[in-house]
Amino acid sequence: MAMFALSCFILVGLVCQSLGQYEYDDYYSPAGMEVISSPGCAQECDCPINFPSAMYCNERNLKFIPIVPTGIQYLYLQNNNIEEIKTGVFDNVTDLRWLVLDNNNITSDKIQPGTIDKLSKLEKLYFSHNKLTKPPSTLSKSLDELKLTDNQLSSFPSNSLSGMLNLTTIHLSKNKLTTESITGAFKGLKSLVLLDISENKLKKLPSGVPASLLMLYADTNDIDSIPNGYLAKLPNLQYLRVSHNKLVDSGIPAGVFNVSSLLELDLSFNNLKTIPEINESLEHLYLQANQIDKFDLSNICKFSSPVNYSRLKTLRLDGNNVMQSSMPDDTSNCLRQASEIIFE
Repeated sequence: MAMFALSCFILVGLVCQSLGQYEYDDYYSPAGMEVISSPGCAQECDCPINFPSAMYCNERNLKFIPIVPTGIQYLYLQNNNIEEIKTGVFDNVTDLRWLVLDNNNITSDKIQPGTIDKLSKLEKLYFSHNKLTKPPSTLSKSLDELKLTDNQLSSFPSNSLSGMLNLTTIHLSKNKLTTESITGAFKGLKSLVLLDISENKLKKLPSGVPASLLMLYADTNDIDSIPNGYLAKLPNLQYLRVSHNKLVDSGIPAGVFNVSSLLELDLSFNNLKTIPEINESLEHLYLQANQIDKFDLSNICKFSSPVNYSRLKTLRLDGNNVMQSSMPDDTSNCLRQASEIIFE
């Protein structure tokens, strides 16, 4: 029971994080707040005496990373004008655990050897909103979270994440990645539970994704089909989002979404004309802004009985060519748990 509770807590945390409600911002003092720094702290930054292992250099208009004193494990450098990570800058803190570099101007060719690659105990690397064209090389095997959102990534070599058995979450949205550029990139990541590749240039869902995955977000790409048996290879997948793509009926193999693990399926803003076949275990189905013109109840419930019915709680069909009046007579038996069915 304790393990179940822990698993639920982790899952809830990841879902909240994916919605933008769980960020590192909750864990550091805002810039401008009066802080009594510990001795040895870089003069541009704050090292609170009640949290001496952290150094806050965020929002200081910095153009370079200041000298980081020994003992610092949590380094916050977000919201600056940093363009380069110079050799030797982390020599005193090779046991750094968190490195936050969001919202700077760092390019891939300005990450010098002997910097990030020396941080063998790094657990979290936040590198969003920069100018990277490829991921940093030789990352720590201890890494459990990697955020590279809103960069200029067009390349992601297949060995970039090799051996990272602790990596649980990867955020790669808002880049220039293609299907080919991420082929094999996630192979062997046995702990991966969340992969966000939305707002890229993918034409297909990624291959070689580990079976451990719980959440796959691929919204706003150019995907027009789902490979036959794709979800069968992901027995733990609970959340799949493929909204704002180019999916058509011919690209949806029969039964491809009929898997018992799936709880949320988002296919909104595509080109579907029919409701795809789903499993009775699905709880949230988003189909708004498609071209659906028929309410096919058999794709939601094969048959209804006291023990056979859909667990759907949310069904969105607004922005289609189907109306509530087209619902078959047996709909109430099939959708007896639905609390929200939206047609317009």
